Amino acid sequence: MAYLVLEDGSIFEGSTRGAFHETACEVVFNTSMTGYLEILTDPSYAGQGIVMTYPMIGNYGISREDFESTRLQPCAFIIHELCSTPSNFRSEMSLEEILIEYNIPCLADVDTRAVVKKLRESGTMRGVITQDISNMNRCLNVIKSFKHDRLVESVSVEHSCLFGSENTGPNIALLDCGAKYSIVRSLAARGCRITLFPCLTNAQEIINGGFDGLVLSNGPGDPADCTQIIRNVKELYDYGIPTFAICLGHQLAALAAGGSTTKMKYGHRGSNHPVKLLNEGRTFLTSQNHGYVVCSEGLPKNAEINCINVNDRTVEGIVYHGKLWFSMQFYPEVSPCPHNTSFLFDRFISMIGEGKYNG
Repeated sequence: MAYLVLEDGSIFEGSTRGAFHETACEVVFNTSMTGYLEILTDPSYAGQGIVMTYPMIGNYGISREDFESTRLQPCAFIIHELCSTPSNFRSEMSLEEILIEYNIPCLADVDTRAVVKKLRESGTMRGVITQDISNMNRCLNVIKSFKHDRLVESVSVEHSCLFGSENTGPNIALLDCGAKYSIVRSLAARGCRITLFPCLTNAQEIINGGFDGLVLSNGPGDPADCTQIIRNVKELYDYGIPTFAICLGHQLAALAAGGSTTKMKYGHRGSNHPVKLLNEGRTFLTSQNHGYVVCSEGLPKNAEINCINVNDRTVEGIVYHGKLWFSMQFYPEVSPCPHNTSFLFDRFISMIGEGKYNG
């Protein structure tokens, strides 16, 4: 027997699976029905414990080909039922085996509906998974002492590296704030050469590199904490290199341009969030993972909000007129699914070639 204890004193029972050990985290939920491995390897989940709303997880096993980073990223995995006998021709091992390999604790047999209801009503909370609730004051002190520390730096590469060296298309700088492999693959598939840079790379190094374009990646944590990265992005914004900003990158771009961000009550995490492209009158289902959002008020005059979330009207995309800059809050690289917004990479490539954003 083990427990999830939230900072408001709520307790949810479960059982120990994976590499179980006591750990504190920010507790969030994801509504995806598939894609648990892409979720577990998404660097944007660093520092968090993920509650999956789908009742059975692990039924198609693990294929390392689906990794989105070098390792599993969250602090904990909280589910209703863990499938021990996966069935899929691509499966190399079970979900529990990969959790053990990467030392990720799992709390299974949890009433995840009750947990998600609590988070939706009260908002995202910190928590701890533990086997010992004999002293609740101790548990609450463990939760209280938990804080995020240099999350983006912890998931970024230490040294720059080149991908798609044989390609002859645009030369792209990718600022790694926790970039998913799918971003690299999406660019490489379009003929780009991609240089992945550590998140704290000086702007002048990228400018001196003579790149055709820049991508600001997804990543974890509060964007406002990334003060040095924001200063570098501001310098790149002023320089004017063609830029596509994704998820955390979208938030960093807004902060660098003079806008602001705020924490959401419980965020958007799932693969079925409807986003409307206002200038085109089209709505797409998108994959998302974020707990902060760009505020619609206070953006610079050249910033046009061109995408909104259909459910809550939050900002999902911005075009910066007078600059070859645009950004999206959702995942256009679509891992895990759906696949209907990958055309945004094509628009980025076209923007570099044509000197204008067509969208």
